[in-house]
Amino acid sequence: MSNQIKERLRELGIELPEASAPAAAYANAVIVNGLMFVAGKGPSGEPRGKLGQNYTTEEGFEFARQAGIGILAVLQSELGSLDRVKRVVKLQGFVNATAEFEQHHKVLDGCSKLMIDVFGERGSHARSVFGAVSVRDDLPIIVDSIFEVEEDVNA
Repeated sequence: MSNQIKERLRELGIELPEASAPAAAYANAVIVNGLMFVAGKGPSGEPRGKLGQNYTTEEGFEFARQAGIGILAVLQSELGSLDRVKRVVKLQGFVNATAEFEQHHKVLDGCSKLMIDVFGERGSHARSVFGAVSVRDDLPIIVDSIFEVEEDVNA
């Protein structure tokens, strides 16, 4: 298996952390019929607060990017190689925001642009983003994701 994505991460200056453990009674990821569903991930350092109150859109963009790096860490841990990702299928963002905040789409761009930077054309995806009254641990954003992956031939 090639290390194409590993090299791409190096070019982008991204070092993946260890995959975070689930916060409750669920799996980090599940593969069904070639689709990998990754549990929602938040930004590193576990910041607390709302977009539009505690954080700006630009800070939210960076939080979404950090959540994306956490997602990549789970993929790496579960698959053994990011080269097994055939396609980023969908991202879904839950932005912890004030009722007046209207830049949800610009926040989730932090994760979307990361996936395109890492996977190129395979990183282009469908997505949806929602404002949330509250999210787990008062994180500013949580991102769910779905990937098409190559089946493990050794399984």
